[in-house]
Amino acid sequence: NAIKYGTSGKHVVMSCADGSETGTLSIQDFGKGIAQIHLPRLTERFYRVSTQESRQRGGTGLVLAIVKHILLRHRSKLDVNSVEGDGSTFSFSIPLYKS
Repeated sequence: NAIKYGTSGKHVVMSCADGSETGTLSIQDFGKGIAQIHLPRLTERFYRVSTQESRQRGGTGLVLAIVKHILLRHRSKLDVNSVEGDGSTFSFSIPLYKS
């Protein structure tokens, strides 16, 4: 999604952090961002911020819903920070299991 909808020349930054009990992954794009009104609904099945843009790019509105359910199974959740005109950052932390 970051590459597909982050329209700033396809530049995406991924970062990982290892904490004492959790690992965090963040994915940042530099696209047009997402209006705050849409953020609470992003992980609903078939929800699309822009139906027209999603159809043009072949989107179904399912990817973030699937990601949410996978993260829930791993005792995590998806955090989204977005500023219109500056892009979006999607991140999650998962518990680390050390043997």
